Amino acid sequence: MAVWSSMLRPAGLIITKNVKLIPKNFIQNVPRRAMSDHERTLPIIPSRWQWDKTKDLFHFYFLIGAIPLSLLVLYVNIFIGPATLQEIPEGYEPSYYEYERHPISRFIARYIYPNPQKEYEKYMQYVYVQSELAKLRKLYADVKKAINQHADHEGVYYYSYPAKYHRAARHMEDTIDPTRGA
Repeated sequence: MAVWSSMLRPAGLIITKNVKLIPKNFIQNVPRRAMSDHERTLPIIPSRWQWDKTKDLFHFYFLIGAIPLSLLVLYVNIFIGPATLQEIPEGYEPSYYEYERHPISRFIARYIYPNPQKEYEKYMQYVYVQSELAKLRKLYADVKKAINQHADHEGVYYYSYPAKYHRAARHMEDTIDPTRGA
């Protein structure tokens, strides 16, 4: 290492003594970045790809549904039109969906919504069951109250058994009773 430095020393002395060999503005000749002196920088932001894809798919599927539906509604309103009232023939009972005026609402009432009469009957069954349960709860509360008033044994608990045994016992009693000598 010392040998190399001693060999290069005369070259360094020659360069420093001859100023003409050193270019003017030596420090300014160093390459420098010329793109950092302005405020335009590349911002690091989250990707908008997912939002753009979602928006595109929403528009696509909306238009797939909206265009045919609007054409269908336009066709029905122009060529079929709303229903008009007419006399009901003798002995004919209209279905529940025939009371709708517009063909589209008639289609929806027939194929999508349930029959209102069946829904009403199901609701009436529900009301009946709930009223019977309320009566049973009230009766049970009355029995518990009477047991507490008389300081009686809780005799309301029993083991339930299938009704077929009760029916069989009643049948046996009815068939055997005439043969007994009372």
